[in-house]
Amino acid sequence: MRFLAFALVVLSLAGSGSAASGLSIKVQGNRLVDGNGHAVRLVGVNRSSFEYACAQGWALWEGETDQASVAAMKAWRINTVRLPLNEACWLGLSNVEPQYRGATYRAAVLAYVRRLHDAGLYVILDLHWNAPGQKRALDQQLDADADHSPAFWRSVARAFRTDRAVLFDLYNEPHDISWSCWRNGCNTPAHWKIAGMQQLVNAVRSTGSKRPLLLGGLRWANDLSGWLRWRPRDPARQLIASVHVYKTNVCDEESCWNSMIVPVAKQVPVVTGEVGQQECAYDFVDGYMSWADAHGVSYLAWAWNVWPCTNHGLITDYAGTPSAYGEGVRAHLAALR
Repeated sequence: MRFLAFALVVLSLAGSGSAASGLSIKVQGNRLVDGNGHAVRLVGVNRSSFEYACAQGWALWEGETDQASVAAMKAWRINTVRLPLNEACWLGLSNVEPQYRGATYRAAVLAYVRRLHDAGLYVILDLHWNAPGQKRALDQQLDADADHSPAFWRSVARAFRTDRAVLFDLYNEPHDISWSCWRNGCNTPAHWKIAGMQQLVNAVRSTGSKRPLLLGGLRWANDLSGWLRWRPRDPARQLIASVHVYKTNVCDEESCWNSMIVPVAKQVPVVTGEVGQQECAYDFVDGYMSWADAHGVSYLAWAWNVWPCTNHGLITDYAGTPSAYGEGVRAHLAALR
């Protein structure tokens, strides 16, 4: 009972970090603006592990999440952190180990978001790993599942109901589905139902939340070709197009970015939820960030984790020492005004 009371207190204070820091963000036309109406471009990093450690059953997260590690992130001159989450851990489904699910997991996420806000950072909460029915959420699927994902977003939206400094990324990387399915949902060959983006938007808005919503396109969020035609209805008018850009993607050169991303960016904000490069190099990602700078497109590098740079690890320790790949990202961020 004592822990439950603590968890409820944490949930009730979810928005206090943003209130204390004065952070606020919303969509206005094709721009993001702060509480004073000033344009904001999100530049930052992804902090992975809340999506996998809990579901794999060995921790709530991997690596450091304390105030010192947050300060190390901020020292790279970022303003945003994208935080991938696991729906089964958040909802407390029975196929997750008890110590890593439900109130315990939610309290850990909320506390970390508050530390990020206290450092002056916006946070994008991303539905990253999921699974239908009784299956364990050990990976991402074709898209969000109708069994749990709408409930996940209703719960997340309620937990962050007073937080004006969060954005919700409704599904990480939809793939191998049609644009109709992307928006409206459909049945999969594996006999489970996808929750379309319209259903997820409705789930968030049913709570009264008006937070900005990121919607990733097809082909692992690399394809925005049908985004404008198929975008859902949003009474709050707070939709953002999310694109992921890696050197191995289909749309991995400037001509494609100009023809596919720019038309979308003229109508709604575009956030590159993930950008990255393997090979322990940074020429590709540096080129994309320079292109994005010129077109007002936001971006978040993958990933602020102590992983090999061949696996997109930006850092070699949680004090923020960059990898060979991360060195280029850090230098680019440092040069921004």
